[in-house]
Formats: sequence, structure tokens, C-alpha cells
Amino acid sequence: MNFKKHWFTFAGVVVISFSVLGYFGRELYRQAPPIPLRVVTEGRETLFTGQDISDGQNVWQSMGGQEVGSIWGHGAYVAPDWSADWLHREATWLLEHWAQNEHNGDYASLHEEIRASLRQRLKTELRSNTYDPHTGDIRVSSERAEAIRAVGTHYTKLFGDDESLDELRNAYAIPPNALKTSERKRKLNAFFFWASWVCSTNRPGKDITYTNNWPAESLIDNHPTGSIIVWSVVSFVVLLAGIGTLSWYFAVIRGREEAPHDSPKSNPLLDLSPTPSMKATLKYFWIVTALMLAQMGLGAITAHYSVEGTGFYGFPLAEWLPYSVSRTWHSQLGIFWIATAWLGTGLFMAPAVSGHEPKFQRLGVNVLWVCLVVIVVGSLAGEWLGVQQRLGFVANFWFGHQGYEYVDLGRFWQIFLLVGLFLWLALMLRAMWPAIKKPNENRSLLALFLIASAAIALFYGAGLMWGRQTNLAIAEYWRWWVVHLWVEGFFEVFATVVIAFLFTRMGLLRVSTATAAALFSTTIFLSGGIIGTFHHLYFTGTPTAILALGATFSALEVVPLVLIGFEAYEGLRLSRARPWVSAYKWPMYFFIAVSFWNLVGAGLFGFLINPPIALYYMQGLNTTAVHAHTALFGVYGMLGIGLMLFCLKGMATRLEWRTRILSFAFWSINIGLVLMVLISILPVGLMQTWASVEHGMWYARSAEFLQSDVIGTLRWLRVIGDTIFAIGLVALAWFVLGLVAGWSVKKQET
Repeated sequence: MNFKKHWFTFAGVVVISFSVLGYFGRELYRQAPPIPLRVVTEGRETLFTGQDISDGQNVWQSMGGQEVGSIWGHGAYVAPDWSADWLHREATWLLEHWAQNEHNGDYASLHEEIRASLRQRLKTELRSNTYDPHTGDIRVSSERAEAIRAVGTHYTKLFGDDESLDELRNAYAIPPNALKTSERKRKLNAFFFWASWVCSTNRPGKDITYTNNWPAESLIDNHPTGSIIVWSVVSFVVLLAGIGTLSWYFAVIRGREEAPHDSPKSNPLLDLSPTPSMKATLKYFWIVTALMLAQMGLGAITAHYSVEGTGFYGFPLAEWLPYSVSRTWHSQLGIFWIATAWLGTGLFMAPAVSGHEPKFQRLGVNVLWVCLVVIVVGSLAGEWLGVQQRLGFVANFWFGHQGYEYVDLGRFWQIFLLVGLFLWLALMLRAMWPAIKKPNENRSLLALFLIASAAIALFYGAGLMWGRQTNLAIAEYWRWWVVHLWVEGFFEVFATVVIAFLFTRMGLLRVSTATAAALFSTTIFLSGGIIGTFHHLYFTGTPTAILALGATFSALEVVPLVLIGFEAYEGLRLSRARPWVSAYKWPMYFFIAVSFWNLVGAGLFGFLINPPIALYYMQGLNTTAVHAHTALFGVYGMLGIGLMLFCLKGMATRLEWRTRILSFAFWSINIGLVLMVLISILPVGLMQTWASVEHGMWYARSAEFLQSDVIGTLRWLRVIGDTIFAIGLVALAWFVLGLVAGWSVKKQET
């Protein structure tokens, strides 16, 4: 079968999409919110310098950054969004100051006409852009300077040990003396002021702020812009058009189906003899299991901190393991174990596909494993030291906590991991090269496998594109290259090809059918997924064009997921194709679970927050956590487990598994994840959304709202789903351990 058209379309989508991503990335560099040389009063008193703001960004990163509260909606959900919180505190201070000084009363007690007049004055005060590009100064009035000092005093007390804020500090899960010196607190205030200034100040010559009027704040008329509403409508239209087009295309293809494929009557993998390097991947899956359990434990601690901010059932755990560290480790370990499962799968599959074991391949596999262990342990230790404020700005950047969610590890560990990924790519390439050189029907599938492997190594390099004091708007652009394109993009392509190889190697699919399907699904996914990266950047100091592109193309990301039911049905049908396939029932069931969570987690819950008007009110709320849990674990985690089980089965194809515990693990994990979301995280997120629409982002993230009795009850209800989920993971680990100890296999060979 000739795949030239498929390859031409694939190449066209990739080239055009990255051209658009690169062009508007350049525009972001040009139009990013400026960091001033100074913030000065009308009397020329200097409040902050640009260096204070940049150093303050490093202070914020060192204490956990996006793992303790959020900036511009990106980060953790227990503490406030600092940009929205500062903005509201500064605005209310000014209103109360004017009300007391000029009208001898509280703002709330004044007549509506007077309040409206004060709000208009406030809007002029905060939204007017007083940045002078010639001098590099931001000029503020003397009254606003007083407001800045007052809000700064509040934060100085909050990150210190002032007893009057103990209750609030506990609600935010911030330990006393999170920052050790007054100088660090002052510089953190400078950064928080700048992040808030970006949210409240109009772009030059326009009537919208640098963050497209985010967050919702009625006091200064921060409301959704016309662009937000129009492009949200366009995204719905694009979604419906895409669904209709793909459904029509799918119906046409189904009408031209090939003759039914007769699957083998016996297991073709029985002849698979694992090579030394394939056997060496076993330790990768031990690490996967251990990290999975560690992530589960840290997840329980992190969730508990939302109801008992600095303790764990009365034990003062935050003295040694504060919330920002537990959440960091929880997120990082999830990335580590999923990536390790996929890397181990690649190393196992490469010799199996090519039938070639290169010299010293086993040594390379072992060296890479040691490197991964060192990176995991070293980066986690560095993050702890950073949050404990034991590292300077430079040392923290290189070895500690960078403060950016999902890429928290220090720059040294990033570089080390990138080198490890290129070592993995080299091991893959040398094992697959003999098969690639042979002109056979597997060649296109092998080429796509190689491209996906190369992309995994290359695109992690985007995490090196920001520096220690890079403008946050620019750092966010590159961070989402890693999180969206690396994690959600090319890893998914790699997984698609690996599954295609598994099914063709088992004789359940024709090579031509699997190749065409892999190329088609990859092209469809990337056509929306690459430019769809912009949907993470609506409100991070980006131009309006990025909002338009993100809204349109992120809708296209959802289009392929509407046909996921056919994919799940096909997986179920293949699992029942022949009696011998039942030996692979549970790995294949995990692949079916991937299809389910792709539809629910990535599709329904993803599109719930993707349109600009939805994300305007939902960004930084627990609705994002719903998507994160159901997409990251539901899709990529389930896929990692399924691939791991396939490899473990491939290491001993003639041994029959005892699968009762594995069956229990599968259903417990999936049921637990459903309950975790539906009875706790989603209701909290929807209630926050209502509060955000009614009162503003500051209120939806405030201690007043999140510590209410109803929210507290919903948080405690999460224990039900979490417990069922955790029991399932423990059962899975027990099964994997039993493959070595013997209780998970029957004695006789089949």
C-alpha cells in the first residue's frame, strides 16, 4: 500500500502548524508585558526596581512558584491566585481610603452614585497605562503608592510568622516563615505587584488589559472582551463542523473496508525470545510501580492539606513536608513514572520489532536506568532544599525548584534528563536501524515510530528556552511547549504507533491497516494539537490573535475524540478475536480505559474549560484539576500501565498469569477515579465557577469561600474515591511484585 498522500498531509500539517506557533511566539516576545526599570511615585520616590521584580520572581519560584497559589490562573488551587488577590486588595484599599477621607464613611455605606463615582476613579487609576518606554518607569500616584505599601505589609506578615494571620496561613497551606528574610519578602511584593499590574493595566492604545481583562474584577470593569465571546462562539462552530466532517469521512472509509482479517489461531508471540536488553527493561517497570505508589501517597497528603493546611490528622507534617513540596513531588512523580513506562516500552519494543540486538545494548539500557534514578532522586531533593530557602537564586535555578508546574526541576536536572532522552533515542535508533533499512511493509510504521521517538527527545528541549529571570509571559509560552506538545502531543503519537506495532505483531491487524490508521490519527490530532497549545495562553500577557487561534484549534483537538467509542469497540473486539488473546485481556482493557478517559477526561472535561469564555471564569479553579486528573492519569497513566503489562507479558509469553488481583486493580482504579472526580473535585470546581461569575476570581479562590462548610464537606467526600483508587494501585503493585515472587503466575507453561 502506498502511503505518500498520508505522509504529505502529515508533513504539511506539522510544517504549517509550527510556522504559526513560531510566528506568534515572536509576536509574544515583541508584545509581552514590559518589566519596568523602576516603579516610582509622582514625587519620584522609587518603590521597586526592575531588578526587584525579577528577583521577586525568583523568590516566588524558590518557595514553590506555581505549586503554592497561582499567577495569571496557572498553578495550585489551595492558596489564592496572587495576581487576582493583590488586585482586589489594592482596589478595595483605595476605595475604602477615598470613602473614609472624602466622605467620612465606609465604602459599603455610601450612596450608590458616590460608589459609582469612586469605582470610575479607581478604574482610571488602575487601568491607565503609565509605563514610559523612554525612561522605563511605571509612575503611580501617591495614594496608589500607599495602597501598594498596605498590600505589601499584608503579604510580608503572611509569609512571615505574624500570629494574626495564623488562621489565614493555615487555610492557604503555607507554613510560618515560608520566607526567611525581609529582603526576600520585599522583592516578592515587587513581583506580585507587577503580576497584578499586568492584569489591571490596558495595553498601549487599547481598552483591554495585557491579560485580555482577566481576572474577572467588577471594581475596575474587568469583564470578558468582545473577542473572548466571539471566539468562544467560533470554537463551538468549528467543533460541530469538525465532528460532521470527520463523521462523514469515517462513514466513507467504513464503506470501503478491506476484507475481514483472519487473526492467527495461535499466539505468534510465543516465538518471541526476549533479548538481554529487553530483559533489562524489567527494572524500569519496578521503578514505575514504586513511583506510582509514592505519587499516590503524596496525592493523599496534598489533598488533605486542603482541609488541614499545615498538618496531617494533627501531626505537624508541614514542618518537614510543606504543601508546595508535596504537590511538586506529586506532579513530578506522575510525569516521571508515566515517562519511564513509555521509555521502557520503547526499549523493549525496538529489538522485538527489528529482531536485532546491537552490541552493548543491554549496557546502554542499564546506564540509562541509573541516570533516570539519579535524576528522580536528585531533582526531588533539590526541590525540597529550594522550598526550605536553603539555596540562593542562582543555585535554586540550577539545582532547586524552578517553580513552573510540571517542569519544576532545576535546570541542571532538565539538561541531565534531556541528555538521557537523547541516549534513549540513540538506543532506539541503533536497535531499529536494520529493520528501517529493509524495504518491507513495516517501513512507514517504523518511520513514524522513529519520528515520534525523536520528537520526544527534541521537544523536551523547549524547557531550556527560558532563563532564570525571563519575563513570565515568555517563560509560560515555552513551558506549554513542554507540557502540551511533549506530554500531550508527541508522547501520544508514540503511544499510538506502539499500540499499532503490538497489534500487528500479534497478527490482530494488517500492517497496512495499522499504518494508515496511525498516520491518519496522528495527522488529525496534530492538526489541532500543535496550534491548540495557545489555549493555555489566553490570559498570560499574550496578544488577542493567540486567543483567537487557541480557541479555534483547541476545538479541533476534541474532534477525533467523538469517534473514540469506535476505537474502544475495536479494542474490545480484538481482545476477543481468538481464545489465545485472552492472555492479553487486561493490558488491552487498560487500552480500552484509555479510550474512555480520552473521551471523558480530554474531551468532555477538556472542552468544558477550553473556550475562552469558559476559561475566563474557570482558569485556576478545580475544574482544571478535573481535567488534569482524568486526562493525565486517565489517559496517559492508563496507557503507561497497559504498555507496562504488555511488556511484562512479553518477557514470559508462555507463563499464564493469575489475573483475579489484576481484574480487581483495573476496576478499583477506574471506579475510584470516577468517584474522586464526580463527588468531590467537579462539584467544588462548579461551585467555584459560580462564585467567579458572581463575585470574581479573587472570591472563588479566597479562604472565605474555600473554607466554607459546604466546600469542606465536598473535600472530605474525596476520601471515598481516593481510597478505592489507592487500593486499586496497591493491588496492581502487588500483582507486579507477584510476577517476580511467583504468586501472580501459574507454575505450568501454556
